[in-house]
Amino acid sequence: MALITDKLVVLDLEAPDRHAATRILAEALDSEGRVTDLDGFLADVRKREEQMPTGLPGGIGIPHARSAHVTEPSLVFGRTAGIDFGAEDGPATLIFLIAAPEGGGEEHLAILAKLARRLVRPDFRQSLLDAPDSAAVVDIVTREVVNA
Repeated sequence: MALITDKLVVLDLEAPDRHAATRILAEALDSEGRVTDLDGFLADVRKREEQMPTGLPGGIGIPHARSAHVTEPSLVFGRTAGIDFGAEDGPATLIFLIAAPEGGGEEHLAILAKLARRLVRPDFRQSLLDAPDSAAVVDIVTREVVNA
C-alpha cells in the first residue's frame, strides 16, 4: 500500500491548535484502516510532542510517532493558514503526520529524514502550497520523498 494517497491529504485544514489539527489528520488514517485505535495513536503522538515540539522553520509541522496502533507506515499531509507547532519562526502552514508501526523504527526515521531534506528547499514547500488538489500533493510527495 502507498505511503500517501489522495485520501490522506487535507488541503483546507482548519483547527484551533496543533492537537486538533493532528486529530483531523489522524482521522484520515483511521478512516483508511491504517490505525487500530485512534485515541491510542494520538496519545503516542502527544507523548512524542511533549519531548520536543515538532515545528520546523519555514512553516512546517511534523507530528510523528511509532505506535502499536499503526498497521502500516503512512504519511498524512495537511495545508493550513497557520497552526502553532512550536517553531521559533511562527506557525506551520504545511503539516505532515508520520505514522509508523511500533516495530518500524528504521522506516519511520528514513521517511522523516527524506522529508526533512526536501523541506529545506523553498521550491518544494512552494509546490505543496500551490498544489491545486490532493492528487498533485500525492504526486509531489511520492516523487520527491518516497521515490527519492
